[in-house]
Amino acid sequence: MEHIYDTIIIGGGPAGLSAGLYASRSRMDTLLIERAEFGGQVATTNEIDNYPGSIENCTGATLSKRMKQQAEEFGTKFVSEEVLEVELEGDIKVIKCKGKTYKTKTIIIASGASPRLGGFKNEIELRGKGVSYCATCDADFFEDLDIAVIGGGDSAISEAIYLAKFGKTVTVIHRRGELRAVKSLQEKAFKNPKIKFILDAVVEEAKGKEMLESLVIKNVKTGELSELKADGCFVFVGYLPISELYNGKITMNDRGDVITDENMRTNIPGVYAAGDIRVKLLRQVITAAADGAIAATHAEHYIENK
Repeated sequence: MEHIYDTIIIGGGPAGLSAGLYASRSRMDTLLIERAEFGGQVATTNEIDNYPGSIENCTGATLSKRMKQQAEEFGTKFVSEEVLEVELEGDIKVIKCKGKTYKTKTIIIASGASPRLGGFKNEIELRGKGVSYCATCDADFFEDLDIAVIGGGDSAISEAIYLAKFGKTVTVIHRRGELRAVKSLQEKAFKNPKIKFILDAVVEEAKGKEMLESLVIKNVKTGELSELKADGCFVFVGYLPISELYNGKITMNDRGDVITDENMRTNIPGVYAAGDIRVKLLRQVITAAADGAIAATHAEHYIENK
């Protein structure tokens, strides 16, 4: 007889891992499918100092490893697979992967988000050749070199502070006249002698033959162009939901964020969304984990009431 899970979670970041923990702890037959690294974006974050109760010097890698371990202890099963297609309608939902097809009574979509591109010339050509989207992954390649950071939000400034441990200089380039990061991060960055700021500016072009050598910067107020020597350029200008798989199958906004109610329910019965993929104000580990717990609890109620 074909196996039918109580719930299948798509995505292994904090939302998915939290959903796995809560679902399997409620004795639901739970499978979590992740195509890349368990932990999602947080696994590549150097320092987690705003997750309540986390240990001192907590990193994204240690936190996500513990989350996965907890879910496993309660019985969540894990597979590393890429989901190719989903059938969301009906009492039994179908998830088609490269290697296998799975069936389930409920689905929790926790696919997360991916870094938004900076949108400058030669960005794609020099990606991995000086242009990066992950400080924790690539910082040590730029020891004693000149680094640029594009962005002015929390992630841009916290990563600039981290990169200053490695680079000779770190120049933050932000399109507005003031940073958007929380004041505590701004104060920390302003105190760091290695970190400089170019405000009211955007990067127009990345230059370099084999590797990145410099950035062409445009002042948004005057239109004046200048060139900045840069061996590394880290782009932190926000994230876009990884939701192409659900186009036309589920209600989303113009950006591609999945629309849910406060109980993580989508417009399709038995289908939930949790974490960065859904419409929400605050995209943090704490809110992703809460979303996962709520989604799993409501998935359990849904099955019971059926």
